Amino acid sequence: MKRTVITVVGKDTVGIIARVCTYLANNNVNILDISQTIVQGFFNMMMIVDMSGASKDFEILSDELEVLGTEIGVIIKTQREDIFDKMHRI
Repeated sequence: MKRTVITVVGKDTVGIIARVCTYLANNNVNILDISQTIVQGFFNMMMIVDMSGASKDFEILSDELEVLGTEIGVIIKTQREDIFDKMHRI
């Protein structure tokens, strides 16, 4: 399994979750876990996904998600789980 952490942050607007999830589904990326909150109008979502069945390479998916974020007014970051874990180890 190629687990990946995706974070989405920005001003809350209609359709953020739908656009991100549709993109992932269209590229055969399976959502394993998802957490979403809105605090004083700011949207924050963290997803754990499995990219082992993805139709594109990690780098392409990451770049396209970043472009999608720009289109919908949020910041989308994609990190492989092992790198995420190492960066956040105390």
